[in-house]
Amino acid sequence: MATINMTTWTATFIAFLTLFAAVVYGGSEGADGKGFGDNIEWWALNDGLAQSKSTGKPLMLIIHKTWCGACKALKPKFAASTEIESLSKKFIMVNVQDDEEPSDSKYVPDGGYIPRILFLNSVGEVQTELINKAGNPKYKYYYPDVSGVVATMNEAHRKLGGGGTEEL
Repeated sequence: MATINMTTWTATFIAFLTLFAAVVYGGSEGADGKGFGDNIEWWALNDGLAQSKSTGKPLMLIIHKTWCGACKALKPKFAASTEIESLSKKFIMVNVQDDEEPSDSKYVPDGGYIPRILFLNSVGEVQTELINKAGNPKYKYYYPDVSGVVATMNEAHRKLGGGGTEEL
């Protein structure tokens, strides 16, 4: 007689859900848009660094806090940008919030303000020259709107992404 006990059924169901989530969401387990867009493939920082190294794609890192007004203002604009969504395919995308913020000093090249958007090459080095050129020179990695993000993503792709020159 072919009966399945409850333990086997539960284990099979959990395995199916885990596989389904991995297929649907992609990226790292547990990595999500955190308000920056669920149509982007997001990675946890350590997984993203490994993926960047293995694929040769540059990494874009957003550092933000749940309580930050400027972060809250940027999120819906970023999430709604079809340009950013399209360009994100050329990067390993990582966003960290609150306690996920890395403590290494390389992630605060000109201060610990938030939000900060940094670009790293495929070996994990922060590219300090990739800044918001239209922004405040005291806060080089702060982006209040998507136009600056798109401009720097295009520049980062030209510099780090294999020399392609297409822009959106």
